[in-house]
Amino acid sequence: MADTAASHGPAEVPRRDFLLLVAGTMGAVGAATAIWPFIDSLEPARDTLAAGAPIEVDLSPIQPGQQIVAVWRGRPIWIMRRTDDQLKLLQSPTDTGLLADPDSKIDQQPDYAKNWHRSVKPEFVVLVGICTHLGCVPSFQAAGATLPGPNWIGGYFCPCHGSKYDFSGRVYANVPAPYNLPVPPYHFLDDKTIRVGENPPGAKFDLNEIEQI
Repeated sequence: MADTAASHGPAEVPRRDFLLLVAGTMGAVGAATAIWPFIDSLEPARDTLAAGAPIEVDLSPIQPGQQIVAVWRGRPIWIMRRTDDQLKLLQSPTDTGLLADPDSKIDQQPDYAKNWHRSVKPEFVVLVGICTHLGCVPSFQAAGATLPGPNWIGGYFCPCHGSKYDFSGRVYANVPAPYNLPVPPYHFLDDKTIRVGENPPGAKFDLNEIEQI
């Protein structure tokens, strides 16, 4: 009996170690499988990454006086091609006399859009279409529209609480919205194409720098 036990003893130890190793390995694989969804959830989703990337917009289809809407970072981006008459109005007391911040002194735009037309080129304005009051989406209202009130000269009207903005996104005085509409970072790739979400070469601006959105 002693001889039999002695002959099988050394073989039993490696076999036992092997079984423990297999069991340990399977346990580790099981734990890794269980925790992987949690680890994977910490990685940004592809659509989240894509939402923050710059977008390119073709301006050629936009006729004078028209506006298109793009989406960047999940926000509506208004791109309007203003007429000569609208550009003249933006500099007239008929418009500026109604505004809370006609000179864009409050930081709601990058420095390269801190001008009377609040844009890189006067013809095209690019705005984040979210009211600075409670985050509603105002509507584009041409001159003469009755909804915003009598003698409406054109711009943007938020029907939720009555805030008004002109065609540069400058807020009217004595309305609930406290600030002008934000201008996102953007620049022209050529005469008819802009890239929203990217500054012109040499400029630094992030939408987080504005006062409010």
